[in-house]
Amino acid sequence: MKIVFFGTPDFAVPSLAHLLQHPDMQVCGVVTQPDKRRGRGKSLSPSPVKALAVEHQLPVWQPRRLKKDSQTLGELAALNADAFVVVAYGQLLSPQILAMPRLGCINGHGSLLPHYRGAAPIQWSLVQGEVKTGITTMQMDVGMDTGAMLLKATTPIHWWDTAATVGDRLSHLTADLLIETLLGLDAGTLEAIAQDDDQATYAPLIQKTDYDLDWSKSAIALHNQIRGFFPNCVTEFRDQPLKILRTIPIPLPSDNMPDEFASLPSQIASLDIAAASQTSQLGDIVAILKKTGPIVQTGAGWLLLYQVQPAGKKPQSGWDFANGSRVMLGDRCLSRDLTKD
Repeated sequence: MKIVFFGTPDFAVPSLAHLLQHPDMQVCGVVTQPDKRRGRGKSLSPSPVKALAVEHQLPVWQPRRLKKDSQTLGELAALNADAFVVVAYGQLLSPQILAMPRLGCINGHGSLLPHYRGAAPIQWSLVQGEVKTGITTMQMDVGMDTGAMLLKATTPIHWWDTAATVGDRLSHLTADLLIETLLGLDAGTLEAIAQDDDQATYAPLIQKTDYDLDWSKSAIALHNQIRGFFPNCVTEFRDQPLKILRTIPIPLPSDNMPDEFASLPSQIASLDIAAASQTSQLGDIVAILKKTGPIVQTGAGWLLLYQVQPAGKKPQSGWDFANGSRVMLGDRCLSRDLTKD
């Protein structure tokens, strides 16, 4: 099968790699987003997908607006591809592009459609506290993730997962499912199923203000926000921004504890957090768990700061932060007005 691959971030790399390794697939080229300036030197850097394509000496197209780039469109049409495979590309495809390949344009989307259509399905599924998610392969149409569904694969979401860990699992699920989908389509053994629009939910683009932590929310809501928007959620501590990377909500979730957290229940039980909280305000440090980190008062329950990143420093454990910054009971975390940053 002749394939053109459309993708940009790390999430799409396993899918391209699988296609390159499969004996029944011929990747004719890659379409990805233009190089971006990254790092302190602001030098131009290729997307992760482009880097893999260059390594394999594949043709690469990087139009700023694909549907307006007549030269790229002409070259793609001339390939007579069997399928265009799209994974986190970053641009909508026009009807002209959708009609080019024999089997159509096949997308690997990071949710169990019709739930979480849109740009950030993995992040929003965690923010909403979902306990499972997955991948849906679909035949693309002109809508935003509205095409007929082909195959699905699921994975659980554990309370200690972040968008990074879930995204890594889903990227490999996508790679496997796309191969199965392409082979099934070519063999005529797959039946496309229309989505039920009445069941649709949405995962919009993430805004900077979504990273702001409001300590009047419950501990579980804050925990879900932090792991969903990992590693960008931020609070203010002693007039400086403090990124909160990993947290543990208290009371502890009922899921089985991984070995990393096995001793937490007994440690937390030894603290009288409720008594300390009687005179505290939202965002106050009400306890410091030895060898683990500070515990913050929320609108309902408490949040253990397991990993943080102070301004200008590398990520560190909550315990190292508590020691290095001489965190004291009564120190307060505040919301930040991110619209001014």
